[in-house]
Amino acid sequence: MPKNSKVVKRELDDEVIESVKDLLSNEDSADDAFKKSELIVDVQEEKDTDAEEGSEVEDERPAWNSKLQYILAQVGFSVGLGNVWRFPYLCQKNGGGAYLLPYLILLLVIGIPLFFLELSVGQRIRRGSIGVWNYISPKLGGIGFASCVVCFFVALYYNVIIGWSLFYFSQSFQQPLPWDQCPLVKNASHTFVEPECEKSSATTYYWYREALNISSSISESGGLNWKMTICLLVAWVVVCLAMIKGIQSSGKIMYFSSLFPYVVLICFLIRALLLNGSIDGIRHMFTPKLEIMLEPKVWREAATQVFFALGLGFGGVIAFSSYNKRDNNCHFDAVLVSFINFFTSVLATLVVFAVLGFKANVINEKCIAENSEMIIKLVKMGNISQDIIPHHVNFSAVTAEDYHLVYDIIQKVKEEEFPALHLNACQIEDELNKAVQGTGLAFIAFTEAMTHFPASPFWSVMFFLMLVNLGLGSMFGTIEGIITPIVDTFKVRKEILTVICCLLAFCIGLIFVQRSGNYFVTMFDDYSATLPLLIVVILENIAVSFVYGIDKFMEDLKDMLGFAPNRYYYYMWKYISPLMLLSLLIASVVNMGLSPPGYNAWIEDKASEEFLSYPTWGMVVCISLMVLAILPVPVVFIIRRCNLIDDSSGNLASVTYKRGRVLKDPVNLEGDDASLIHGKISSEMSSPNFGKNIYRKQSGSPTLDTAPNGRYGIGYLMADMPDMPESDL
Repeated sequence: MPKNSKVVKRELDDEVIESVKDLLSNEDSADDAFKKSELIVDVQEEKDTDAEEGSEVEDERPAWNSKLQYILAQVGFSVGLGNVWRFPYLCQKNGGGAYLLPYLILLLVIGIPLFFLELSVGQRIRRGSIGVWNYISPKLGGIGFASCVVCFFVALYYNVIIGWSLFYFSQSFQQPLPWDQCPLVKNASHTFVEPECEKSSATTYYWYREALNISSSISESGGLNWKMTICLLVAWVVVCLAMIKGIQSSGKIMYFSSLFPYVVLICFLIRALLLNGSIDGIRHMFTPKLEIMLEPKVWREAATQVFFALGLGFGGVIAFSSYNKRDNNCHFDAVLVSFINFFTSVLATLVVFAVLGFKANVINEKCIAENSEMIIKLVKMGNISQDIIPHHVNFSAVTAEDYHLVYDIIQKVKEEEFPALHLNACQIEDELNKAVQGTGLAFIAFTEAMTHFPASPFWSVMFFLMLVNLGLGSMFGTIEGIITPIVDTFKVRKEILTVICCLLAFCIGLIFVQRSGNYFVTMFDDYSATLPLLIVVILENIAVSFVYGIDKFMEDLKDMLGFAPNRYYYYMWKYISPLMLLSLLIASVVNMGLSPPGYNAWIEDKASEEFLSYPTWGMVVCISLMVLAILPVPVVFIIRRCNLIDDSSGNLASVTYKRGRVLKDPVNLEGDDASLIHGKISSEMSSPNFGKNIYRKQSGSPTLDTAPNGRYGIGYLMADMPDMPESDL
C-alpha cells in the first residue's frame, strides 16, 4: 500500500489537534465527571517510530504465520464433504459434463463476487461477523448473530458425520473388512445368512444395522448408540484441542488437514484408472446431456452448490480474513480459493465415478455370469432352442458383448414369453445411473467398491481418514465463525469460550447419536442452514451496496488493495448478485413448499428405505430451526431502531452503534498505516474502553490514537455534536 506524503500527514495532524482544542475550549468547567471518566490525556512511553519509514505498530490481534497458511485455511473451510459426495451426484443428475457450464457461470456471477465481498469486509474491519456488520450498519448487526447461530446449528450435526467417519476408520484395520460379507446367524438346527442383509447388501446392512443400529422412525428414539457417542466425543475433543488457541493452533494443523485429502484423491484416481471399468464411469460422467441443462432446476441446484461450496454467510470466511494484514490482496485470494474449490470438485468427481465405474463393472460381470447360467438351464429344459445360440459363444467364459448378443436374440425370438424368463440385460449404464449422494455414497457405494480393491483395508483407511480431514477443515472454519465474533464483541477468553462451546455442542449433539439420530441429521441439514444463510448473504450484499454505499466501499477497496477493483464487481454487487440471490431464495422457498417435508426411514422388515412424513412435533422443530436462525436480524434491528437497550456499556456493539449515528460522513484516509497513525485504528482496538487512549499528543511529532469507532478520535465526534449527552459516548 502506498505511503502518505509528509504534507498530507502534517495537514491531518493539524486538523485533528484543532478538533481536540475545540473540544477542550468548549468544555464545561463544572463537568468534572466527564473529565475524570471519559476524557483522559494519556501520555505513554512508546517505541520510537519513524513516520517516514512507515513501520507498523505492534498489533495485539493474532495474525497468520504465512500467506500459505491462510490460503490453506480458506481452502480447508470451503472444500468439504460436499465436494466429494454432493457435487458428483449433481453433475450426474443434471446433465453430466454440461452441468459444469451453469456451475462456472454462477461461480463468476454469485460465488467469486460474494466471496470477495466477505474477504474484503473481514480484512478491512478486522473483526468477526458480529463486529463487521455492526460497524457497517448497526441496525443490521443481527446479521452477525444470525451467522453465529447458523454456524452452531451446522457444527452440531457436521461433527456427527466426522464421528461416523472416525468409526469406519477405526473398523478399517482388519482383513477382510467387516462390511465385506453378510453375517451368519446360527440357531439350534442350522446356520443362515442374516435376512436383513440378504435382502439388501453387506455394506447397506453394516451401515444401517451395525454402525447406526437405526430405528424405524424419528419418533422411536431407541436410546443412545454408545459406539457413535464415543466417536462424537472424540471428534469434539479433536476440534476443541485444535481450536483452543485460535489460528495459532488450528493454523498449523491446516498444513495436514487441507493437503492430505488431495494426496488421497490423486492416489485413488491413479489406482482406479488401473482397474477395469473406470473409464466407463468417467465417460458416463462427462457425457453431456445438453437438453437437461436448459431446465430451471439445474440452475437452481448449481447456484445452491456454488453458494454452500464457498461457505458464504457462515462467518468463517470473514473470521479467517480478519487476521490478515490490511494491505493483503484479498481479490487474488477470492479468485484463487474459488477455482481451487471448483477444480477439487472436478477431481473428486473423476475419482468417484472412476471407482463407481469399477464397481459397476464388477457387478455387471456377476450379473452376466448369473444370467448365463440361467440361459444354460433354460436351454437344457427346452425353453430356449440351442439353434438360436451363436456357435462362437462360450457360456463358461462369456464376454459382455457375446452375452448382449445372445440376450437380444432371445428377446426377439421369445417376444411374448420373454418377461417370464426373468433374464437381466446387465447393462453397465443401468448401474451407473443409480444416483447416490451423501452418506449413501460415502458409507455404502464407495465402501462396497473398496471391498473389491486389492489391499482393501489400506484404501479404506485412506478414504475415511480423508473424510475426517475434509470434515475437520470445514469444522475449523465453522467454529471460528462462532468464536471470533463473540471474542471480539464480548472480550471473553478464547480458550474458555472454545471449551464451553464444544462441551455444549457435544451435549446437544447427543440427539444425533440416538438410534434415530440419522433422521435428525437429515432434518438439520435440510432446514437449519439453507434458507437462513440465503437471507444472511442477501442482507450482507444489501448492507454493503446500499446501506454503507457501493461507491464508498469501492473507494475503501482501492485504499486497502492499492488498486481499484474491476468495475465488474461494482455491477455484480449492486445489481446482478442481489437479483440472483433473491431469485434463488424464491426458488428455494417454492421448492421447499412443493417438496413434502419428510425423511427416508430404514424399515428393518423390508430391508429398504421408505419415505415418511415428519410428525407434528417434527414440523415444529423444522420451522423453529429456520426461525431461530434468522430471528437475530429483526430483533437487533428493532432494539436499535427503538433504542430499547442502554448503549452506554463499552462493548463493541454499542460503540459502533454510536459511531453509526454520529459520524455521518467519515473521511477516507489514504492508507491507515503506521506512517500516519501511531495508535490502533478502530478495527484493531484490542478492547474499546473509554477513559484511556481516547486521544494522545506525543512529544516530537503530534500523532493521534483514534477512538474505537471513528477515524479521528473523540474530538472529531464531539465537534460534530457538542451537545451529545455523556451516555452517548
